[in-house]
Amino acid sequence: MTDKVSLRQIRYFLAAAKSGQFSIAATNEHVSQSAITHAVLALEEEMGTRLFERVAHGVVLTAEGADFLRHAQHIIDAVHDAISKPRLRSDRLSGRVRIAASYTLLGYFLPELMTRFRASYPEVILELQDMNRQEIETAVLAGDVELGIVILSNVSAPERFGHARLLRSRRQLWVAPGHPLAQLPSPSLNDIASHPYLLLIADEGERSTMQYWGSRQLQPDVKFRTTSIECLRGLVANGFGVTILSDMVFRPWSLEGKRIEARPVLDVIPHMEAGMLWRQEAKLADPAEAFRQFLLHAYGS
Repeated sequence: MTDKVSLRQIRYFLAAAKSGQFSIAATNEHVSQSAITHAVLALEEEMGTRLFERVAHGVVLTAEGADFLRHAQHIIDAVHDAISKPRLRSDRLSGRVRIAASYTLLGYFLPELMTRFRASYPEVILELQDMNRQEIETAVLAGDVELGIVILSNVSAPERFGHARLLRSRRQLWVAPGHPLAQLPSPSLNDIASHPYLLLIADEGERSTMQYWGSRQLQPDVKFRTTSIECLRGLVANGFGVTILSDMVFRPWSLEGKRIEARPVLDVIPHMEAGMLWRQEAKLADPAEAFRQFLLHAYGS
């Protein structure tokens, strides 16, 4: 990394990218808005490219900004892991960890974390299984897997398990830039209800979606249901409808390179919460306990 770029600048860039507004990023980082602005401008000058486009409701990443976001997150994660490593690792562990995870978390949450864990524990083998939420609960209780990675809000009777929340990800509206709802800074569910809606049904998405719509005595105008986030992303980008999904799976571009924008929803919508489960009465083997502690240090509350 060039000596003209600091970790603070990278952290401020990440805060702006995640919030979509310099003012919110400044609040989250406990600094002035000008500190965020100057950090982003310095990065853009050093890289010779624009990282954000300024729009009416805040900022959105450019293609170059979206690419840099991945590198920036890796840098911050690597520093975090290097600092945490002496506390997490007292000896050279070996063995296996049996993990079950559901569709969304397998694709958008776990892979990078597993790569980071493997860098610290190269002799621990992570055995990953693809299961739905009900299968994960059964497997954890039966001892067939040591850790289950799930959407916690979907878990029935979580008190049956040892459990920990790892991530709270807000849900926002996804729209194409030219869509009428993109012109509103914070569309309401009532606004959204009059437009074609694209519904993700993976990971019990239909149930959770209908719960918060129903709490407002509203129904989305569902035109298409799919288990594929990438299919849904392409349809949104091409103007076939809108959807509400969590920031964890948001990307500002479809696979064919068309822009997608996110808007906060005026109504209160529950965050998507990812977390892990384990058997309350069982003592985890050292490799599984190391992975559990790693996840808690990386994301946990």
